[in-house]
Amino acid sequence: MTDFAGNQTVIEIIYLVASVLFILSLKFMSSPATARYGVWAGEVGMLLAICGTLLHHGIVDFKWIIIGLVLGSGIGIPLGLVQMTAVPQRTALSHAFGALCVTLVGTAEYYLRSPDVPRFMMGVLSFEVILGGLTFTGSLMAAGKLEEVLPQRPLIYKGQNLVNFLLMGIAVAVAVYLVLNPGARELFPVMLGLALIFGVLLVIPIGGADMPTVISLLNSYAGLSAAAMGFVLGSKLLIIAGALDGSSGLILSVIMSKAMNRSFANVLFGAFGQVQQVAAGAQEAKPVRTATPEESAAILSAANKVVVVPGYGMAVAQAQHKVRELYDALTRRGVDVRFAIHPVAGRMPGHMNVLLAEADIPYDRLIDMEEINGDFPQTDVALVIGANDVTNPAARNDPSSPIYGMPILDVDKARTAMVIKRGMSPGFAGIDNPLYYDDKTLMLFGDAKGFVNSIVQELGTEK
Repeated sequence: MTDFAGNQTVIEIIYLVASVLFILSLKFMSSPATARYGVWAGEVGMLLAICGTLLHHGIVDFKWIIIGLVLGSGIGIPLGLVQMTAVPQRTALSHAFGALCVTLVGTAEYYLRSPDVPRFMMGVLSFEVILGGLTFTGSLMAAGKLEEVLPQRPLIYKGQNLVNFLLMGIAVAVAVYLVLNPGARELFPVMLGLALIFGVLLVIPIGGADMPTVISLLNSYAGLSAAAMGFVLGSKLLIIAGALDGSSGLILSVIMSKAMNRSFANVLFGAFGQVQQVAAGAQEAKPVRTATPEESAAILSAANKVVVVPGYGMAVAQAQHKVRELYDALTRRGVDVRFAIHPVAGRMPGHMNVLLAEADIPYDRLIDMEEINGDFPQTDVALVIGANDVTNPAARNDPSSPIYGMPILDVDKARTAMVIKRGMSPGFAGIDNPLYYDDKTLMLFGDAKGFVNSIVQELGTEK
């Protein structure tokens, strides 16, 4: 008895330290300068949590645990060795795996305990399984859209929102019935199946432009379902970790929505991101000014202040290291170079920060939208690399635009704007960008990595 009590005390201490490390991880992750420490704190905290769990007296056979460890490592290591451009879809898969784990544990706990499941516990189990199930399939759909296995445009049909609400309503009704009658085992698969279907139907009508918010929402759902699992298993650590994950994901979702001047309801049910063919066709008749790498290099080298605006096009082209070379070349010439970061640029929260940090761009050169927008009128050159909707002045000037009211980077207020882009196709919002036709805008057509490399080479040959 003494040995058991002592072992339990050790486990509780380990869990307490792990919980503190999880909290510190979130704190450190709030700044690019300390983000690396946040990753380490989270990893050490999770290692301690696993070790503490393995010390639990209820574990009498490690055979299946070792098998799971080997299989999980065999799958996880290759998934972790992805290009930085694939981090968004990799993150979505992580949410899917976590939610699948929660769903399976909840299902197992129900069938082990039924029909003698207390009503409160049955309610928590139902919440866990419904949220875990829809997060699992929803995350798979998000990963598919990000990987372009599925169409990135919204997949919509008439009455879609009504169907979604009915499915979720039926699932909740079944959950309520199970709370009152926990022994109705035949209804549990119905509730789980409806949740899985709802997850698919929830995400497929969401366009690529909304993926950052969707990713953070799914992160929140995964955390909340894990917290519910903590109640079911009686694990304080799971409750704390899940609550941290859920609340931080929800806060981040609010930030993402504000960055697009939109509500959760509009993100989930608005089918934003559908290409408007009329607008796309109309843009072809408008004249644009272009520049070569040689001309671009001359303009940049003559500037005093340059602001680089990275976007998803930079990520797709994997141009971040060439952008670092451009930063070095201009800095050596005494040019003040900074990077303007929009909260929803890319396909996940912080996507541009991650890519530029990988290229060792100094953290103090990465400036948030609110801080840098006031500096654009004094900026000689704003160099846009693969960003579209987040620089569209229609969001500020055109009340009829679908993105009107969305905060943008005020690139059009710079003395000269240069935009590296493959062509004149619209962004994920599916609308034309008046910035491209502005008299002080130069379009630099080509692959972002190749064009930036050509500029760097030209700067290297200048005397």
